[in-house]
Amino acid sequence: MNKTTTLVTASLCTTALAWSASLLANDDYITLASTTSTENSGLFGAILPVFTEATGIDVRVVAVGTGQAFEIARRGDADSLLVHDTAGEEQFVADGYATERLDVMYNDFVIVGPSDDPANIADSDSVSDALARIADSESPFASRGDDSGTHRAELRLWEDAGVTPQGDWYRELGSGMGPTLNTAAGMNAYSFTDRATWVAFENPQDLTLLFEGDEALFNQYGSLLLSQEQHPHLKHELAGQWHEWLVSDEGQQAIADFQVNDQQLFFPNAE
Repeated sequence: MNKTTTLVTASLCTTALAWSASLLANDDYITLASTTSTENSGLFGAILPVFTEATGIDVRVVAVGTGQAFEIARRGDADSLLVHDTAGEEQFVADGYATERLDVMYNDFVIVGPSDDPANIADSDSVSDALARIADSESPFASRGDDSGTHRAELRLWEDAGVTPQGDWYRELGSGMGPTLNTAAGMNAYSFTDRATWVAFENPQDLTLLFEGDEALFNQYGSLLLSQEQHPHLKHELAGQWHEWLVSDEGQQAIADFQVNDQQLFFPNAE
């Protein structure tokens, strides 16, 4: 073999090794199906770099409503799941699509609406009372209507209030929390939202926070470890590192440290 051939062969080997290393590096990521509230609030922008720095694993987020996130994971199109519908999460485990569910963090829901508060919900004794006043007055109400965790919670609370929301005053939008709040602002309507998205929302116009504090407004988030038996092709080892990191001291501290407008938006379950 002459010198030129040797140099060419060495160059090709070096290129092949670099290409292989690049492929391996590009594979160090997981796809996370999660909620629009975690994305829109800016939480992931704050905590994902901390996780990647610690593990070398990138997280690519698909931010949808909880119902859609369940469906994505059920199809095997995501490696991990972080949502906020505890009953649905427990059923997901019972159905064999996940092997473990962990409490990660919590915050709460609130009701926002026009500052003149035509339904007078600011004086309500409970969230059931507030919703009943909105329905009785037929004040415009913008609902996500998208089978998200927020929408599911809203529907449970209407049921608890003995109200079946319907009619021209109740608008089911089929959209995420940010777009729903934009529509509510444009309509000068009431809306049910997670606090994190509301605090980070930049287009309130005449909307203001009108009702909060009822224990029924508690909002729990959970991480699910997906089933290897159902979907052996998923990146279970990498997803497991993410799942465990979320409840580790470092992960819980990263969640606690996240603030918007000097407000802590999510509270780690380790507190």
